[in-house]
Amino acid sequence: MAVPPLASSLPTYVGDNADSIAKLAVGHVWVVALAMALATVGGVLLGVLTYRSAAASSVLITIASVVLTVPSFALLGVLLAMMGLGVVPVVVALVLYALLPIVRNTVTGLRAVDPVVLDSARGIGMAPLQRLVRVEIPIAWPVILAGIRSSTQLVIGIAAIAAYVNGPGLGKFIFSGLSQLGGANATNQILVGTFGVVIIALVFDALLALVGRATVSRGIRA
Repeated sequence: MAVPPLASSLPTYVGDNADSIAKLAVGHVWVVALAMALATVGGVLLGVLTYRSAAASSVLITIASVVLTVPSFALLGVLLAMMGLGVVPVVVALVLYALLPIVRNTVTGLRAVDPVVLDSARGIGMAPLQRLVRVEIPIAWPVILAGIRSSTQLVIGIAAIAAYVNGPGLGKFIFSGLSQLGGANATNQILVGTFGVVIIALVFDALLALVGRATVSRGIRA
């Protein structure tokens, strides 16, 4: 009777698989960063285009909310059928999931700008686009950034499921471990994938906190 292989300790397993862990972690970071860059640009733009219209912003937020309720496996399955395996369906799915907090916070932040401030900007001759870029968006930026931070945490977790469609990321360890439950290092694989995702989430949040300190004026922070 064959003797099953013994499981390595977690530190030993990490050391033995450091190259694979690093490669998948970089892939996870890359796909999240790409999706969040696209979602931030698209979400802020959609919010800017609709925040003055209650009906338009309501419809947009409702659509984004509905997308967020779709199970990730189901959405990835649909995108897989349309786009095939790889990075593209993963990025599209992550962008769709990231939109709601960004759009909602952009609309909320822009609507919260004090009308007195806008009147003052008009009084000194600012055009609508100047008011938007130099007054409204800077004042609303802390609220918008909070939405970006929320979306980033959401997307980092969902990106772990990218392995389902052969996408990059630490989800490969999680799915591999789940498929080999009872095997020698199945638990180590799940733990490496899970802790790796948590660490990436903490790093992203810390970086976005630094972005906030660098881009939000002291007067608004106060």
